Amino acid sequence: MKRIVLACSAGMSTSLVVTKMEKEATARGLELKIYAIPEQNLREELQDYGQDIIAVLLGPQVRFKLAENQKLTDSYQVPIAVIDPVAYGTLNGAKVLDQALSLVN
Repeated sequence: MKRIVLACSAGMSTSLVVTKMEKEATARGLELKIYAIPEQNLREELQDYGQDIIAVLLGPQVRFKLAENQKLTDSYQVPIAVIDPVAYGTLNGAKVLDQALSLVN
C-alpha cells in the first residue's frame, strides 16, 4: 500500500490532520496509508518503507528542517514539502491531501 507520511514535532495536531486526510482519501476511493511520525524518525521510516512512501509532508512547526530532510528523501526519490500552514491550522484534510498528491503527479 502506498504511504503518505506527515513528519512533525510531537504529533498532537498532526494526528487530527491525518484523520481528516484519511476521510478525504476514502471519499475519493484512494487506498493510502496516511500517518504521522516524529520528524526525527523520518530516516528510519524511509529505510523501512521508502519503496512505498509516495510523499512526505513536514508539519509547519518543523519547516526549518526541510533542507536537511530533503537530502534524505531525495536519496529515496520521495518528494517532500512543508504542509501549507493555513490548511494545517484549519485541519483542511482535503487541501493537505491535494498538496501531497500534487507532489507525486
